[in-house]
Amino acid sequence: MEFSSKLLENAVYEMSQLPGIGKRTALRLVLHLLKQPEERTNMLSDALMSLRSNINFCATCHNISDTILCEICSNTKRDESLVCVVEDIRDVMAIENTSQYNGLYHVLGGKISPMEGVGPQDLNINSLIRRVKEGQVSELIFALSSTMEGDTTNFYIYKQLEGLDVTTSTIARGISVGDELEYADEVTLGRSILNRVPFESSIKAN
Repeated sequence: MEFSSKLLENAVYEMSQLPGIGKRTALRLVLHLLKQPEERTNMLSDALMSLRSNINFCATCHNISDTILCEICSNTKRDESLVCVVEDIRDVMAIENTSQYNGLYHVLGGKISPMEGVGPQDLNINSLIRRVKEGQVSELIFALSSTMEGDTTNFYIYKQLEGLDVTTSTIARGISVGDELEYADEVTLGRSILNRVPFESSIKAN
């Protein structure tokens, strides 16, 4: 792709580094921004800079937050004894959209994947075990995607919990094997949470 401007080329290159954005889509987006009033582009730039500089991760669940504790963890009406274990913030948003869950969350920040060099030490697993040891959590709901990596992560955490007084369950497999949680429709996802099954049962089923 030939560019008449180095500035344009640089902007297109940086935009194309975003997930799912190819060079042609990046060019279309950059040209769109050029057609907008300068204030609009500045507002976008300021929003991104502020996000990168000021964003926090909740001290309890690792969810993205504007404060030390996210709005979910600081909400006294939520059930603190119930913790849903998810891969990332997108899964929190997907489950919240179902309006079928009133517990708390724990965001792992990924899942165990030896092929990609991601081990247990790279995830927020130790802090999850600490939360359980503190004694306020009575049930953990594993809500990772139905993939080999997701199942491996679930099983690893399950083994780390041996001897601790906590119930473990997993969402019902209304979610197709291999599907990511964020792409499930709200009704299916909501029912999968409500109809969760003991994790031991899911191991035997596999």
